[in-house]
Amino acid sequence: MFGLIGRNGAGKTTLMRILATLSRPSGGQVTFDGIPLEDVKRIRSFIGYLPQEFSLYPEMSVQEVMGYLAALSGIPGKVWRERIPRLLRKVNLWDDRTKRAGRLSGGMKRRLGIAQALLNDPQVLIVDEPTAGLDPEERLRFYALLGEFADSRTVLVSSHIMSDIEAVCENVAVLDAGRLLFAGTAGELAEKAGGKVFEVTVPREGQESVKRDCHVLSAQGHGADVRIRALADRVPAAGRSVPCVPTAWDGYMELLRRQEQEVGE
Repeated sequence: MFGLIGRNGAGKTTLMRILATLSRPSGGQVTFDGIPLEDVKRIRSFIGYLPQEFSLYPEMSVQEVMGYLAALSGIPGKVWRERIPRLLRKVNLWDDRTKRAGRLSGGMKRRLGIAQALLNDPQVLIVDEPTAGLDPEERLRFYALLGEFADSRTVLVSSHIMSDIEAVCENVAVLDAGRLLFAGTAGELAEKAGGKVFEVTVPREGQESVKRDCHVLSAQGHGADVRIRALADRVPAAGRSVPCVPTAWDGYMELLRRQEQEVGE
C-alpha cells in the first residue's frame, strides 16, 4: 500500500483521475510497468478505481448494482456471475446482497465501492479518500480490508488524514498545490521534523507568546497550565520546553510549514 497525503486542494484527486485514465494530463508522462497512459484500453484492463464520490443506483439491490457495472465493463457473464458472490463475501456484503443500495450505511457503500473496483480483478487499485464520512470503527475496518487486498496487488490510497496513511502504508508521498514535496517511508517523513518538535508548558495566559514563535500542532489544558506541542527552528523561549520524538504527522506539518515560508519570502 502506497499513501498519498495532502490537504484539501493539493491535487490528489486530479492525480488519481489521471492515473485512472479519466482526466488528461496537461504535461508529463505516466507509465504502468512500461505501458504508457495513452494506451487507455490496456491500462483500464488492470486498474480498479474507487473515487471519493462513488455514485450508486439507489433503487437497485447490491447484487444488481454489481451485475450492471460488470456488464458495462464488458466482463463476460460467465465470469462475473462467479466473481460477484466471491467479492461480496470478501467485503462482507453477501448477506445484504438483496438490500437496496440507497439504504446502505456509509461504511457499506464504501465496501460496495471496493467490490465494484475489483470486478475486473485489477493489479493496481486506486482509492481516493476512502474513509470520508466514516466513523473511527468503520475507518479501521475499511483499511484492514484494503490491507488484505494489498497482499496480492498494488493499492494507491489518498487521504488528508496523516494518521490513517501512517497506520497502513509503509511508503508515502506528500503533495501540495500540485507539487510533490516528499516521497519515501513514514519514518523518513518523521525525520523531516527531527530536532524541531517541542512540548512547551506555559500558563494559560502565555499561549500567545508560543503561537508567535512556533507553529502550534496541538494544545491541551492541565490545570492552570497548557501543554503545547509545537514546531520551531530553535528551543522556544517561553515556558518549559522538552524536545519530542517526531512522528510522520510532525514531518508532514514541517513540510507544509516550510512550503508556506518559501511562498511568503
